[in-house]
Amino acid sequence: MNVAFLNENMMGPNAWLLAEELTEHLPLKKGMRVLDLGCGRGLTSVFLAEKFEVEVFAVDLWTSATENYNRFKQENVSHLTVPMQFNALQLPFAEGFFDAIVSIDSYHYFGNNDTYFEKILKPILKKDAIVAIAFPGMKYEVYKNIPEEMEPLWDKEALEMWHSINWWKPKFKSHLRNFQIAEMDCFTQAWHDWLSCDNPYAAADRLMIETDNGRYMNLIKLTGNLC
Repeated sequence: MNVAFLNENMMGPNAWLLAEELTEHLPLKKGMRVLDLGCGRGLTSVFLAEKFEVEVFAVDLWTSATENYNRFKQENVSHLTVPMQFNALQLPFAEGFFDAIVSIDSYHYFGNNDTYFEKILKPILKKDAIVAIAFPGMKYEVYKNIPEEMEPLWDKEALEMWHSINWWKPKFKSHLRNFQIAEMDCFTQAWHDWLSCDNPYAAADRLMIETDNGRYMNLIKLTGNLC
């Protein structure tokens, strides 16, 4: 891992660490076609290309495809990555196109409902495709009973998208074989890496994490194979 590249391009809890834990036991193989959905500045795309030599379609709404392409060239993975700037609600891919989808620290923005996976993602995945998703969550549902000390520190709009494992489970269980969902072990280190970098958004998160002190927030990972 290029530490300078990592620190420059983190946009939240260390996505490289999240990708390592999420994919640790996945049978991703060289030549597979993988959708990196909500790739941000491309950290996860670089990770997938470097570690597995898969063909990564790096899709993000807010990050310029040209900027990501330049980053991929910098990290010598441009031959394995296809940078694309698209809305996750309007993906321009053929049915059955992908062998796998990996989505890290973004799925909660667009998949926070009962229909997105089935209507938008499922059609573009092959049968038995690998599904691997990681996102911020809560140890239990707090939206309707926000702890007093956390209320000024949690963005209300973001809080609507942070849910518990029990909330997320039924969104996927019927669609995936070998379905697993759990808290991520790398929560503390991933947040530490983000809060330690020279980024004004990271500085704004420090009080939130200190006040939470491991009581409410978590990171959630889920994996499985498309039925």
